[in-house]
Amino acid sequence: MSLEADDAKFPDVSVIIVTYNTADLIGECLASVERDKGATREIFVVDNASTDGGVALVRDDHSRVHLTANSDNRGFAAANNQVLPLCRGRYIFYLNPDTKLVGSDVLRKCVRFMENNPQVGLAGVKLVNPDGSLQESVSLRYPGEKFSRGEVKDMKGKIACVMGAGMIARPGLIRKLGGFDESFTLYGEDQDLCLRVRREGYEIGFIEDAVVMHYGGQSERRTLPAEVWRKKTFAEYHFYRKHYSRQTVARIRRADMLKARYRLFTLGLLNLFTENSSANEGKMTKYRAICDTLKELTKDEVIDGKS
Repeated sequence: MSLEADDAKFPDVSVIIVTYNTADLIGECLASVERDKGATREIFVVDNASTDGGVALVRDDHSRVHLTANSDNRGFAAANNQVLPLCRGRYIFYLNPDTKLVGSDVLRKCVRFMENNPQVGLAGVKLVNPDGSLQESVSLRYPGEKFSRGEVKDMKGKIACVMGAGMIARPGLIRKLGGFDESFTLYGEDQDLCLRVRREGYEIGFIEDAVVMHYGGQSERRTLPAEVWRKKTFAEYHFYRKHYSRQTVARIRRADMLKARYRLFTLGLLNLFTENSSANEGKMTKYRAICDTLKELTKDEVIDGKS
């Protein structure tokens, strides 16, 4: 029997892949999904107005894929939600385009895990780097949680969140939650979704024997490093403002600003005694961008805990 979903049947998994200028990677990603054995699937690719020929590649080389080509970049969250009503799978499998399933039965392992763990609403896979080393993809705490005062406590399970590069979820639960929060555009939406899943009474799981290779950061290759850090900082504070009190957000901001300024000071001193100061330039770019973004955030009085 073909593992591609028959129109008359409900597949085991609906795979959703959102692409943006990753034509050099999406072919390998799709080939690994198509080779996977043991679980029936349907595959959705949503392209966010790429300009690198990726749409033509998917259309010409992967005819069984359900392709949606957006005329503008709707963002990661919105693009995933766009095809959610079309998914017929018993599970939703979110996958980044800069990934490759390792082995021949990753989807089957994910389905089996969810079937054996009904208390889990969403689970992440084991992510590895191209050299095979382990990639951090599981967190036991939410960003900024140490500054909160019980605002994210009393939820089931030990895992706080998993990385959205590869994760499986129950479609009924995802639809109830409205999918990803579309006010997040690129970063933070996976952490937010995991938190909302736990607030519905489910646990977050981790499937150690389901391995996915992840390049990481490929959709932002053309973005300047300072802008990447600006986006990440804005996303973090969007998460904070959504889930924490104004007082907690203010505490986090003060700590972040202090850390960034201290790192800039120490890196500046280090440059005085280092012949090759360019080695520190990437770090200085990061902390300058964070400082500038935090200053910009002070324009919003909510950040300072004011009414």
